[in-house]
Amino acid sequence: MEILKTAIEGLLIIKPKLFSDNRGSFCETYNKQLFFDNGLNMNFVQDNQSISRKGVVRGLHWQVPPFAQGKLVTVVHGSAMDVAVDLRKNSPTFAQHLIVELDAKNPVFFWIPEGFAHGFTALEDNTVFQYKVTNYYNKESERTILWNDPNLNIPWNVDNPIVSEKDAESLLFSEFVSLF
Repeated sequence: MEILKTAIEGLLIIKPKLFSDNRGSFCETYNKQLFFDNGLNMNFVQDNQSISRKGVVRGLHWQVPPFAQGKLVTVVHGSAMDVAVDLRKNSPTFAQHLIVELDAKNPVFFWIPEGFAHGFTALEDNTVFQYKVTNYYNKESERTILWNDPNLNIPWNVDNPIVSEKDAESLLFSEFVSLF
């Protein structure tokens, strides 16, 4: 497994070692000791999965403390454009975003620690998105920022996005107050 730093501190791309032969492929998706040895002391408490049609946009979501969540995300079928937005008010990259393409054919994992909003768009029908989280879902603590907020300038590159009512009625970034 290879752990790569990104331009935004805390966000990591994790490339598993893929073993392929005439039967198919195999990769280790999580190794607690390897993560710990690389300074990633993650305590996952819940796994989640969504299946999305091409053009579905989910996000930008996060939970406020004390229910904030770190997320280890990947795509196991299809592909997605994954986005993390820095919500840490004292961070030099506050309000900046990072985009990572997740594709089941070339598996990578994206580590998004507490203090980031998260969202993605499915690039194919039946995209299966999986993630492990470090805290349980708490409805009262969930927050959203408008996925296409012009101040964030995220290039979603999707025509006619399919968005939930909740995500369509989210806060603008200018209305957001950081608790991180």
